[in-house]
Amino acid sequence: MGFLKRVIKTKFRDGFQAQPHSSFEDITETQLEEHLAVARYGSFLLTDAVRPSFNLEVVPSAGVRRDVYRDQETSIDVPVLMASQTSERLFELFIDLLDPLGEEVDVVLETSHDVDVGTHDDLYREHIDLPILKSTLYDYEDLLMNDGCTGIAVLNPRIPMEVQFDEHKLLIMYGHDLAPFEEILADHRVPTSETIRFITEGEHVHSSSEEYARQLEELKYQLGVEQD
Repeated sequence: MGFLKRVIKTKFRDGFQAQPHSSFEDITETQLEEHLAVARYGSFLLTDAVRPSFNLEVVPSAGVRRDVYRDQETSIDVPVLMASQTSERLFELFIDLLDPLGEEVDVVLETSHDVDVGTHDDLYREHIDLPILKSTLYDYEDLLMNDGCTGIAVLNPRIPMEVQFDEHKLLIMYGHDLAPFEEILADHRVPTSETIRFITEGEHVHSSSEEYARQLEELKYQLGVEQD
């Protein structure tokens, strides 16, 4: 693991709530190191990007849950699928979930490197061919999987549909027709659960490194993204 980025509690893409008390406050450095070294919880393997609270308020597991996201600007409710998958199968699932978006997509590269806690920068690239995007993403698989300060969203505003692979390495799918995503999740044997809790719904820590910050700069160049 790299340095601890922050301890936060979030829900969906822009939510933020401060924790009144942290489970990390009263533990020793040895206990912290031992906790951060744990990546496997049963059959579920975390990436290096994030770790749960010391008291395991949420135990990481694989699953998908339907929910609703309210757009703050329009007050429109958008159906959402939120999913987690063990790291051995996570990236291929993400790549496959891009297929329903069509042959030409827009990309939003999300980064919380060098920004305040609870905020992130969005960098945009419009109109990129999906095969080209997939090839670039494979080149930066390690960064996208293991950097707790980098996320990416791929969307087709003409449908509209969006797939977000966020800093917590959760997969979040937005759209009024979620059936194509549900079919892919079923093919990847991600179990459906109405009671699953995701790592964002409890205290957690992010990890990053200077090397990942450098790779992010490379990815910005490769994608040709621009600051909003």
